Formats: sequence, structure tokens, C-alpha cells
Amino acid sequence: MTGDNPFSWDAARAQLDGLPGGGLNIAHEAVDRHVRAGRGERVALRFLARDGGVRDITYAALMDLTGRFANVLGRLGVGRGETVVSLLGRDPALYVAALGAMKHGSVYCPLFSAFGPEPIEARMAIGRARVLVTTLPIYRAKIAPLRDALPDLRHVLIVGADADLPQDHGVQSFDSLLDQADGRFETARTGPEDRALLHFTSGTTGRPKGAIHVHEAVVAHRATAQHALDLRPDDIFWCTADPGWVTGTSYGIIAPLALGVTMVVDAGEFDLERWISILEHQAVSVWYTAPTAIRMMMRLGTDLRPGRALPALRYMASVGEPLNPEAVLWSHEAFGRPFHDTWWQTETGAIMISNAAVLEVRPGSMGKPVPGIEAAIARRGENGRVEFVDQPGHPGELALRVGWPSMFRGYLDEPERYDRCFQDGWYFSGDLATRDADGYFWFVGRADDIIKTSGHMVGPFEVENVLLEHPAVAEAGVIGKPDAMAMEVVKAFVTLKPGLSATEDLRRDLTAHARRRLGAAIAPKEIAFSDTLPKTRSGKIARRVLKARELGLDEGDVSTLE
Repeated sequence: MTGDNPFSWDAARAQLDGLPGGGLNIAHEAVDRHVRAGRGERVALRFLARDGGVRDITYAALMDLTGRFANVLGRLGVGRGETVVSLLGRDPALYVAALGAMKHGSVYCPLFSAFGPEPIEARMAIGRARVLVTTLPIYRAKIAPLRDALPDLRHVLIVGADADLPQDHGVQSFDSLLDQADGRFETARTGPEDRALLHFTSGTTGRPKGAIHVHEAVVAHRATAQHALDLRPDDIFWCTADPGWVTGTSYGIIAPLALGVTMVVDAGEFDLERWISILEHQAVSVWYTAPTAIRMMMRLGTDLRPGRALPALRYMASVGEPLNPEAVLWSHEAFGRPFHDTWWQTETGAIMISNAAVLEVRPGSMGKPVPGIEAAIARRGENGRVEFVDQPGHPGELALRVGWPSMFRGYLDEPERYDRCFQDGWYFSGDLATRDADGYFWFVGRADDIIKTSGHMVGPFEVENVLLEHPAVAEAGVIGKPDAMAMEVVKAFVTLKPGLSATEDLRRDLTAHARRRLGAAIAPKEIAFSDTLPKTRSGKIARRVLKARELGLDEGDVSTLE
């Protein structure tokens, strides 16, 4: 319930147009319907270049551009349901590719442009990428060496370069193809359960997981943006999340456009003066950012507005990792209003729990479930039953009753892995939490070994595998080490092969190797040498013991160790 108005997902669906003649398509709800309703001249995307340039794209122009890209895909022979991958920063081409792919009936998959070759290859192979949209430097450095390992990849569309393109098979100019295409396109007649999005998230003991989302997810994107972000059609909205992550798609593309807002997109990286200037000069009214960025602002001081006023800014929210209480209190001093924390996952597709505008903000709390979501603190019981933890303050796993529209529909090609996420009609998130007597949820930690660093989810197994490829490394164990700025940083423990010495030169070489293969976001920030690593009797690295030793904590039951 929200106030006196009952909420239902059916009522939320009714607020969307649907396709003419029946069906549901995210791109139609995010773009075309606004043009059909006479709002085509409203600015949809305002791109702020690194050099200070500004480019506005209206809803009418976005409808034309996405229609052109959909026609390009048709001309290339890309089939319905095939995967279109973007490996780009905050470039207009990314938004055109994302929405144009869904308009065509393809599946859109964003990848983080700072990934190294190893995670890119794994994700593109699992997703059977048919089309890749990227830049020439990224292609030459990270994709060209992988082409033989990606037999499904038929087309590489290069953004921002028409001349001097590699003569490799299937490499063409994105811009030239778009210029030659017709902007008129009849949106594919997709249904609510047709695949629309593929988002990858890290696994603890194996390959990345490809979470499948369908077109009905737009129902939750739109409704949760209204409730959890207080987003309204006349807003100027800024989501700072990288477009390679799920937040950058759900709330950096789909939700704001489905509500018809103007969205600010900044091509630059974090810079305090630049960010405050954007808030001021772009009259941002709703701002969605990450706790890591908030902590960086805290470190630079509380007096962010000398001689300035930000009268347009009315709502601020955070995402990606828990927002510590100090950050909420600081935001009162710095901005005169609090940051509102939100909790959700790649698998949930949309915000599930938030400190919504209608609630009192409790610093450090995730908030309460959004309308339409039932959440509980639970444990997996015997005989397939769920055991609920009813006592306030007692930890358990955060679980959600299934049935919301943006719930992922599977892990690509891994039905058993998907089934293990559920029990008796509840999705088990893998996050440990508590609930207080007033129904607010509080994050405790992960139930597995997944590392949360600066909003990114890093699987230790992926990092360990790359370290083991180095000729000096015999064994490797990876953990998340608490960090005041990033929440956690990736720390690796390695044992060397016989006859090798632990030196600073070797440490630097290992770091460089990991960064080349994985990218800076995933590679270890710290590497420690060890004579031995704790292992179970079956030979598995005991990461929990590594972490306990690192933090000076009780190692717990070590009876199963070698």
C-alpha cells in the first residue's frame, strides 16, 4: 500500500501503453509511445562530453535513431532473440544500440568497457554474442585477439571511426550503417515473457552467470522509479552508474525514459567540481549515485556549495552497496537532504527495498520493501520448507516472495543453478540481513564469497584462475578485504612455485598480469605471498579462513581442513 491507494502489479501494467495490436516491448514504452503522445520534442538524453560539449537527443530523434539501428540489425541478418553486446562508455551509440536491439526483438547485453580480455571472452562466449558495438581502441586491444574464441560473433560495429577500419571479418562502421538506414521501423511484436536483456553477474566457484530478463521487466522499472526514486515526468534525472552494469540499464536507460524524463549522461569520470557543476547547471532534480562516490565526496569535505544554490535538487538516492550511517548524516550537512539507500540485485532487475520518500530515513538501513514486494529474513529448512526468522535483529538470508515483473527468468543454459536460488516460492538473495521491529531491513553481509567492491560484484574464482596462469604462481586464494572507501577491495594470497622468491618486482608483475587480463575493476588491489594456503581435505581453498586470518577473527570450525 502507498498511502490510501492500493498497489498491484496489474495496475502498474495498465499505466503502460503496450504495442499497437497487442504485446509489450521495452523500447516502445521507453521511446515511441512518448512520440505518439505528442511529446517527441522533449529532450530524452542530454550528453555532456568530457570537453564540455553538450548534445541533446529528443524522444523523436531517439525514435529515429533506434529505428535505424533496428533496421541495421535486420539488414545484417540478425535474428530475433540473438544477442547484441555493447562494450562502450557513456556514448550516445550505447543508448541507441540498447533500445534499437530491443526494438528489433534482439536481446541486449551490456558489458563494462574497463573489463580485460578474460572476463569479456567468458561473457561473450556464454551469451553467444552475435553483434558487438564498441570502439576501435577497445576492439584492437581486447576483441581482435579473441575472434577465434568467439565463433558466434559475426558482426563488430565500430563507433566513431569510418576510415582505417581493420579488414577483419564482419567489422563495419556503426555510424555509416546508421546513416544509411531508414528510421522508420515497426517494433517487433514481442510479448511480456520474451527475452529482452542479458546481465552478467559473478559466480563464486565458476563461470559468470548470465541472468535473463524479459520485456515485462519494464513494469517494475517504471513503478519502482516512481516509488523508490520519486521520479516524475518533468524531472531532470542523473544516474551516475556505468552503463555496463545492471543499474546503468534499469535506471540509467529504461526507467527514466519509460517515465518520459530528461536524463543527463556524463562522459567524464568522477570529479567533485565537475559533478557539483552538473547538479547546478543542468538543474538535476533527482540524483542516483553510488556509496563509493559519496564517500569520495565526504573525504573532499562537507562544504560542497560555496556561494552556490541547488534549488532544483530535491531527491538523492544511492545504490550498489550498503550506505553507511555517516554518509547519510553527512549528506544532510552537505546538501541539506539525505541520501536514500536502495537494495536490489542483478537477479531482481529492479529496486526491491528502499528508504522511499514517504518513509523516515534510518541511517544505515536499506529501508522497507517497495509496493508489490514481500520480503523476509529466512533460512532454508528441511523438506523444501522455508524457516522464517521472526525475531527483530536476528540475522538470516534476505528472501523475496516470487512474482514481481523484473524477476530474472533464468541463468543462461544453467537451469539447475537457477533452481537453487528458490525454495517454496521464495527467492534467496545470498545477502544476510536483519529486520527491526518497525520493518526496516539492515544489511549484514554476503552468505557466499562474492566480493562487493565499489559497487561491482567480483567472483574470487575468476581472479584466482587468472593468477594461476602466471608462470610463477602455484596456488591462489582471493578474498574481499574491508575498505573505508570501496566497501571491499580484492586481495589475493599466492604461493609460488619451488625455487622462486617473493620480491616486490614479482608482486608488481603479478599485478600487471592481472590488470591486463581482468581490468582494473576486478584485478587485486593487494597481493600477499604465503608459504601455504588453508585448504579443505578435498583440496578447495578455504577463503573464509583466509579472511578470518586477514581480519584477526576466529577461524571457526577447522576440522575439515588439511
